[in-house]
Amino acid sequence: MNIKDQAIVYKNYTVDLRREFHSNPEAALNEFETVKRIERELKSIGIPYEIVGETGIVATIEGNKDGKKVALRADIDALELDDLKEVSYKSKNPGLNHACGHDGHTAMLITAGRILYENIDKLNGTVLLIFQPAEESIAGAKKMLAEKNFLEDVDSILGIHLMSTLESGKVGYSYGASMSSADSFVIKLQGKGGHGSSPHLSVDPLVAACALVTDAQHIISREISPDEFGVLTFGIVNSGTRHNIIPDSALIEGTIRTYNKNVRDIIKAALERVAKSVSDAYRTEMTIKYPTQTSSVVNVGTHVDFSLNTIKKLVDEDYVVELPRSTGSEDFSYFLEKAPGLYLHIGAGNKEKGIIYPHHHPKFDIDEDALPVGAALYAQYAVDFINEF
Repeated sequence: MNIKDQAIVYKNYTVDLRREFHSNPEAALNEFETVKRIERELKSIGIPYEIVGETGIVATIEGNKDGKKVALRADIDALELDDLKEVSYKSKNPGLNHACGHDGHTAMLITAGRILYENIDKLNGTVLLIFQPAEESIAGAKKMLAEKNFLEDVDSILGIHLMSTLESGKVGYSYGASMSSADSFVIKLQGKGGHGSSPHLSVDPLVAACALVTDAQHIISREISPDEFGVLTFGIVNSGTRHNIIPDSALIEGTIRTYNKNVRDIIKAALERVAKSVSDAYRTEMTIKYPTQTSSVVNVGTHVDFSLNTIKKLVDEDYVVELPRSTGSEDFSYFLEKAPGLYLHIGAGNKEKGIIYPHHHPKFDIDEDALPVGAALYAQYAVDFINEF
């Protein structure tokens, strides 16, 4: 029996796992019960593993030690969001929801591990199964690697994401920089509060904050080449408590996104320059921090080319689609900085079934018919890359 057929045989197993994870979501870096459930499944299959960090797992399926090594990654955390679907597998944890498909990723990777382990005698290399926490906070991959560099001798790493905007069962690929970097920033302007009737006795950080947001708008249009992509978005300006009080501080938060590291550096340097100059002009004190940072997801072209042969073993050729670059971000980029590889998408949307809501929506769901495609793709890519690349 080939891998595609095995994944179909295990469809109910994969669906049951996905629904169990969906019913019991956990937030980033708090995936303790999720990890215990993955552990139980790995033990029942017979796959050895280790805990990396508090809620990360790296399992090893070891065939021929002299062969290539492939890593397969799934993220396991949920979103802090209510689940408003009326389904039998609705979240049991108020305020938590697998509204991005990570429950499906986890189930697919467990099934792929089962398929690979059952064919371990035919495996001419080693496969790592990486269950990564905290993708939504853009911290989990970095935290795992800080604990241990388990990718040191990996020849290729594959990440897969279910995609609600792509028709169920289709497989999407991209070359090069396929997802943008994402840097969140927090700027604090410290002034001197006072009464609104005596502004001359205060140092007004709110006026400075307004000027900063306005002045920074030229950065993208005048400092970034039209040939490049860059986003500088201010999402929060928070200052003041009453209409007649000048506040003593202001907080500004936003995001920077691009596909190019040099552009990323230019935007950050320009923002810091503008923030300092505005702060000085308005007599405030300025600090800037970047709470979360991740680089662009860059797929290795030769690995993408190779994956197309694997994908076409699993789905019809008209179900293989090249996707445009996304302005979304993924901390899978940290893994790609340590090992070459690629990130693929599997369609999980289905209008006929009412599965139409976007990621991070409280009614987000996936077409579970896509799960065998994902499980098979994980396993088939590992076998093909080890044996044929």
